[in-house]
Amino acid sequence: MRYRGGMQLSHDFSGALRTFAYFMASGTHYMLKGVDYLDLYGTEPSAIEMVFAIFVNVIELDDEGNVLNFTYAQKRATDYLRSYCEPSFQIMPPLEDWEMELYCPPSR
Repeated sequence: MRYRGGMQLSHDFSGALRTFAYFMASGTHYMLKGVDYLDLYGTEPSAIEMVFAIFVNVIELDDEGNVLNFTYAQKRATDYLRSYCEPSFQIMPPLEDWEMELYCPPSR
């Protein structure tokens, strides 16, 4: 049975998130070539948490739920991870607080 009590995210957003998650989890994201980040999944989950927080905080949808800035949202998130793994890497422009906001999960 499918819950129908509220607004659902669009198929476009679902596809964007799934695609980003796949390439992040597989270690094959084209924006992270040469960055060895897969070990962070088991050892530093807060770094991966921040990557996904940045991605979803930055991504924008139009009134129909179409994703407007998929590449840019990925870039901001992957730049964070690159700077995490390579401290000499400078994110330009620097990340703003709202991009890195961690929101609480919904109550059970």
